Amino acid sequence: MSQAELAPAQAPVARRNPLWTLGILRSELTTTLRRWRTLALLGVLAAVPVLIGVAVRIETADGSPAGPGEGGAGPAFLSQVTNNGLFLVFASLAATLPVFLPMAVGVIAGDAVAGEANAGTLRYLLVAPAGRTRLLLAKYASTLAFCLVATLVVAASALAVGALLFPIEDITTISGTRIGFGDGLLRAGLVAVAVAASLTGFAALGLFVSTLTNSGIAAMAATVGVLITVQILDTIPQLSGIHPYLFPHYWLSFSDLLREPFYWDEVLKNLELQALYAAVFGSAAWARFTAKDITA
Repeated sequence: MSQAELAPAQAPVARRNPLWTLGILRSELTTTLRRWRTLALLGVLAAVPVLIGVAVRIETADGSPAGPGEGGAGPAFLSQVTNNGLFLVFASLAATLPVFLPMAVGVIAGDAVAGEANAGTLRYLLVAPAGRTRLLLAKYASTLAFCLVATLVVAASALAVGALLFPIEDITTISGTRIGFGDGLLRAGLVAVAVAASLTGFAALGLFVSTLTNSGIAAMAATVGVLITVQILDTIPQLSGIHPYLFPHYWLSFSDLLREPFYWDEVLKNLELQALYAAVFGSAAWARFTAKDITA
C-alpha cells in the first residue's frame, strides 16, 4: 500500500467563491426592489411630478404665469415648465430632493440591517460563506441602487407628464444660451445622476443607524429624524459656519449643470462632501456590524 493511501484523509479547505459576492448582491437587489414597501415608495415618488404638472397646467389654463419666478415660492424651474415640459424634470427633482427622496432612502437604509435582525433572518444570511463585510457592502450597494432607481423614477415620470401636458422644445439654460432638445435630455440624465449621488452620504448614515438597533422601525424613524434635524440646522442663519459641512447643504447644486458652460465648483463640493460622509459612516457601520453580537 502506498504512502498516499496510508496518509490520513485531510479535511477539504473551505474557499470563498468570489461569485458569492455577486450572488448576495443580486439577492439584496431583488429583495429590496421587490418589497411592497419599496414599490409603494417608488409609486409616491412617481406621483409627485404628476401632481406638480397637473397643478401647473390648471393654474396656467387662463394664460397666467406658472409662478412668481426666481425668488418666489415653489420649487426651482417651476416658472419655465409651461414653456418647455422638459423643465418639469428639473422642477420635480428640486421639489423631491429636500424631503421625499431622502426620506425614501432613509426608510430603505434604516431597514437594511435592523429589519433583517428584527425578522430573525440576519443570522441565517451570515451562515453563507460571504462574511459580514461583504454582506454589509451588498446592503449598501443595494441602497445606492435604490437611490438611482428612485431618482430615475422621478425624472422619467416628470418627462412623461411634461411631454403630455406641455410643449417639448429646445431649452434655454440658466446662462441664457439656447441648446437643443437632445442636449437638454442628456443634461436631464446628468442631473438625475448628480441627484442620486447626492444621497450616497445619507445612505451610509442610515446604514450606520441600522446597525445600532434590532428594530427596523426605530432605525427608520431615527434616520428620518436625523434628516429633519440637519435640514432645520441648514436653514438657521446663525449656524452658517457649519452649513458647508452638513450633507444636504449642496444638494441643489445640480442646477449649475444647466449653465453653459457647466459650473462645477459646488457640484464637486457636494460630491466630496458625500464621499466624506460615506467614508466616515460606512466605516462606522462596518466597525459596528463586524463586532455586533447577532442573536436574531
